[in-house]
Amino acid sequence: MSSKKITPETIRKMKGLQCIAALTVYDYPMTRLLDEAGVPLLLVGDSLGMVMLGFPDTTHVTMDHMEHHVSAAARAHPNALLTADLPYHSYETPAQAVINAKRLINAGAEAVKAEGGRRIAPQIKAIVDSGIPFCGHLGMLPQSILEEGGYKIKGRNESERTDLLADAEAVESAGAFALILELVTPAVASEITTSRSIPTIGIGSGVECDGQILVTHDLLGTFPWFTPKFVKPRMLGSVLMREAVAGWLDSIQNTKLSCKKNG
Repeated sequence: MSSKKITPETIRKMKGLQCIAALTVYDYPMTRLLDEAGVPLLLVGDSLGMVMLGFPDTTHVTMDHMEHHVSAAARAHPNALLTADLPYHSYETPAQAVINAKRLINAGAEAVKAEGGRRIAPQIKAIVDSGIPFCGHLGMLPQSILEEGGYKIKGRNESERTDLLADAEAVESAGAFALILELVTPAVASEITTSRSIPTIGIGSGVECDGQILVTHDLLGTFPWFTPKFVKPRMLGSVLMREAVAGWLDSIQNTKLSCKKNG
């Protein structure tokens, strides 16, 4: 792992030169492990609502939740760029967006992310003007799941394509250093990637993006109750954990039985 600190400008300059790898973190040990593995961008995502807190979706995540998990991750002092999600309804106005972005920065984040394009362009500009680096998020927006009635692939028709291209331009113009594309059709994701000067980081959006991001629990197979269709776990972490615990349970039971016999 490089000892050089990753900054938003580092991520921006990686466009066209190397694939940007990004993973989610929610606590100290995972942040430290992934940083030691050399992941350059770590996101304290509001996906923690499901994989850490057991909520049905991200709309239940609060600023207090985010601050708690950002603080834990920040204690690892990663060389990676530690970015944090602004949660549901925490950036309705530019003023509110800046206040809550500063809360995450004070908790230890080095950049913030929010969902939306032209609709939140004033919020993005206000955040960037306040000196806080910003990462965009377009395509399927998890915080809008209730309004949209589920997780849906975006860019399947000309209207959605046009909207995504306009939103990507707005996010970049407002000052974002990178842009996450979630569940965008590969063709549209590729078009956004080639038309924008900031890097795109895809999740379920094909291989033409400048980088890829996953929920770490999906990558490691430690949340077996649901795995997105576009994810191929690199290990069956839940199986290994159950086997380790079962082996330990057997060992302590056998030790106890052995002590009784010897006694």
